[in-house]
Amino acid sequence: MLELVLERPTAVIAKQHRGQTSYHAGLAAEETAARHYQRAGKTLLQQRYRGRAGEIDLVVRDADELVFVEVKKSKTHAQAAQRLSRRQMDRICRVALEYVGSEPMGLLTPMRFDVALVDQYGAIDVIENAFGGY
Repeated sequence: MLELVLERPTAVIAKQHRGQTSYHAGLAAEETAARHYQRAGKTLLQQRYRGRAGEIDLVVRDADELVFVEVKKSKTHAQAAQRLSRRQMDRICRVALEYVGSEPMGLLTPMRFDVALVDQYGAIDVIENAFGGY
């Protein structure tokens, strides 16, 4: 009897492994950023908030202001910053508008957009109001 053995190509397995590694590194970076905000006295409202338009990594309350945080991880903070595209900023803004729709003040809710950059060592650099000139 002929037995057919199907093996997955090594390249496919390696790509899946890299994807899983990136996924878990991203989760760890989000946890680092969440702890950073909490240590600073901010209230973490949502982690990985999912709206119809996409996902926001963190939603934080800073006094009366909502802070929508995009977390980027890379070898260096500079490389992490380069990973934020205009398309991602557009998506984050659309999801934020969905989110504030459920707030008592609606679109009048004070808000800002931060980018939390996490390097390979877990050091964090937060750019507050990163979309200010957006």
